[in-house]
Amino acid sequence: MGVFDSIINFLQTGGPFIYPIALVLVLGLAITIERWLYLSAALRTNRKAYALIHGALKKGDLAAISQQANNNSAPVLNVLQSGISRLSSVKRREDVEYAMEETMMEYMLRIEKRTPFLATLANIATLLGLLGTIMGLIAAFSAVANADPAEKANLLSSSISVAMNTTAFGLITAIPLILFHTSLMGKTAAVADSLEMAAIKLLNSLSFGQSVDSNRG
Repeated sequence: MGVFDSIINFLQTGGPFIYPIALVLVLGLAITIERWLYLSAALRTNRKAYALIHGALKKGDLAAISQQANNNSAPVLNVLQSGISRLSSVKRREDVEYAMEETMMEYMLRIEKRTPFLATLANIATLLGLLGTIMGLIAAFSAVANADPAEKANLLSSSISVAMNTTAFGLITAIPLILFHTSLMGKTAAVADSLEMAAIKLLNSLSFGQSVDSNRG
């Protein structure tokens, strides 16, 4: 209870700017949890799907890849299926690549969604903490100016201590959010890399020209 009481006392004596910073912290944690679960699931699903088609990719077995794509909604399979579907109407490698890139862009919009907000929230928390401290110091010096000379030192000391709590809480909020943002960006890059790797392997397994014509048949 000692730690809990200390936290409550810290929040109560931090001034009005403590509350918007706390709101930023809650919002940042909610985004972090939601994005972590989403990206972890996407990465896990892609790895499982890639394991199923690893052999088919090496052989260029488009029928086996298409069958897995029809039975599995993994992003990596949807990307590959978009390229395979384009083979029925094109002969150039670039056209197949563009088809897969289009699908990858759609998934990138989903996996990058909301993650950049964490960096913005970290900056907002830091600035709110600084603003709260400045406003607190202004109020402290104004109060000291009208105080009894014998009480000025103690009053100024306690007022500055309260004002600095806002900056401390802003940094306590901002630092974890920056770390969360960095971690989520790493997961996002891992998902994107898995999509790109599978697309490149599919392109490399195809010999464009005669073999594309044979794959249509």
